[in-house]
Amino acid sequence: MILTVTPNPSLDRTYEIPALERGEVIRAGGERMDPGGKGVNVSRAVAAAGRRTVAVLPLGGAPGALVAELLDAQGIEVAPVPVAGATRSNIALAESDGVLTKINAPGPLLSRAEQELLLETVRGQSRDADWIACCGSLARGLAPSWYADVVARAHAGGARIALDTSGRALLEALRERPDVVKPNAEELAEAVGRPLATVGDALKAAEELRAMGARAVLASLGADGQLLVEDAGAWFASARVETVRSNVGAGDSSLAGFLVAGGSGPQALASAVAHGAAAVQLPGSVMPTPADLDPTAVTVTDLVPVDRELTEPVS
Repeated sequence: MILTVTPNPSLDRTYEIPALERGEVIRAGGERMDPGGKGVNVSRAVAAAGRRTVAVLPLGGAPGALVAELLDAQGIEVAPVPVAGATRSNIALAESDGVLTKINAPGPLLSRAEQELLLETVRGQSRDADWIACCGSLARGLAPSWYADVVARAHAGGARIALDTSGRALLEALRERPDVVKPNAEELAEAVGRPLATVGDALKAAEELRAMGARAVLASLGADGQLLVEDAGAWFASARVETVRSNVGAGDSSLAGFLVAGGSGPQALASAVAHGAAAVQLPGSVMPTPADLDPTAVTVTDLVPVDRELTEPVS
């Protein structure tokens, strides 16, 4: 079982539009409403892969009730933490050329009692978990060290933990040695405090995160592919993608693919890239099923192309 923790979940509405034109009336060609939040998306992708998952998340108000209802309809077990504030609602505008514009609401402010209940719920649900995936931004009220506390408690209970967050929350958690962290290129650059122009730059940054405490680093480099750096070595993987339709949740699908394949080594990296590549070719934040995957489109190598320039360098 893979347990996910989403401190700041959302109800996501995605509209497919021809182009974003400010000040104009835009008619959407398609509309979706999905439960959102990075950990929620990981659970959705795990469930789509046919594996059991439990989602721990604070839920409040009508949007929170709808998130729980939508997750239940997808076969995902929900461990809700009732909160007084309403769950946030987000909007994504997906243009026909693949450009995505997102409007994310701040979400509710959690009281001290709600914060402690959230931690206790994670502890109680983690007994049967093969992996705990902690993902996304922290809800208002949670200290930057909150993920560090979750990692420490998870390890004390014998669970492995994957962390997908950024900024101070990531840096604070590194001291507790999460089993894998999954930054994208921007988050990786922010963590080491310098720009990334090549795959080699990303590799060095990933190695620095390991020196700071991460046991493994799964770094998403957008269209260029992904890096996995762990004790056994470093690998680079990329996939052939025919058409990009929406990248909403693609990174979360990738993390799910990594975890369901064991969470270490080149085979797990190949699964991560296959899931991410499949996700970007689906509408909105639809998560891929095994039928959507194309393992033959994925290339994995231990000869990391350090001199390759990133398609979208991070300054």
